[in-house]
Amino acid sequence: MRIDLSVRQLEAFVQVASSGSFRQAALQLGQSQPALSSAIRRAEQSLGARLFDRDTRHVRITATGQELLPIARRVLRDFDHALGDLGEFMAGRSGRVTVAALPSTSVSLVPRAMAAFLRAHPQVSLSLIEAPADALLALVEEGRADLGLSVRPQPRQRLQYRHLLDDPFVLLCRRDDPLAARASVPWSVFATRPCLVSAPHSSIRQITDAAFLRLRSPVRPLMDFPSVAACGAMVGAGLGVAALPVLALELVNMAELAAVPLARPGVTRPIGLVTRVGRSLPPAARAFMDSLMPDALASGPA
Repeated sequence: MRIDLSVRQLEAFVQVASSGSFRQAALQLGQSQPALSSAIRRAEQSLGARLFDRDTRHVRITATGQELLPIARRVLRDFDHALGDLGEFMAGRSGRVTVAALPSTSVSLVPRAMAAFLRAHPQVSLSLIEAPADALLALVEEGRADLGLSVRPQPRQRLQYRHLLDDPFVLLCRRDDPLAARASVPWSVFATRPCLVSAPHSSIRQITDAAFLRLRSPVRPLMDFPSVAACGAMVGAGLGVAALPVLALELVNMAELAAVPLARPGVTRPIGLVTRVGRSLPPAARAFMDSLMPDALASGPA
């Protein structure tokens, strides 16, 4: 037999049982005595038994009421705890957030942001997926990541982009290269020196190819590098020079290398937060996004 009792009816019953008075119970619950009496009456109708024996002076709990009382208190306690958990979730203080990031941002930006966020939101579970731009954007578009830290997506993709920062490109060369002593070098240097470029589908390659097309002299790369770390090793071995965004230098062993600002033209890689259009993010994900906005990043630890 299923007994249909509402939370309001259980609250009314427990309060009357605790105070021994309908009038006191109504005052404590902040409702009128007729409303309280109506709630108790509907509960008794659902049970098919009286919960209180009452006359003009006394209210006495019945055997059915005695049996119900510990159950009602447990149900109300569990309900309060459940609503408390929901409140923590709605406030962004609990839940799970999956972040997808480019390898460079997963090293340079995300760890500090996650550490700062978890100090303020210790009940939130964070997970990080590292992927190149195309795979990263697919993760967000398919809903397998709540948000991405990436370059600007193509207009055809159902993704929203919130700009965070511009990541300037530098020339990567050996420390003993004459270029290392320069304050800056033009992009035209790549037409005169053996150069290395990233894999064709990387976000870095798209930007360097566009920069090369603006030069008067053609650039003929020596070879592609499969990863930023490999690029550093290849430059260190003397195979050539390369153009990398500053954040990517976190992935390079710079012990024998130098980074020189690239100019004429100045080129940057846009980095921002990417979310799927039409998807409602959980509150914790929105809170983490706020922690990644430029003002929050600027105030974080170095």
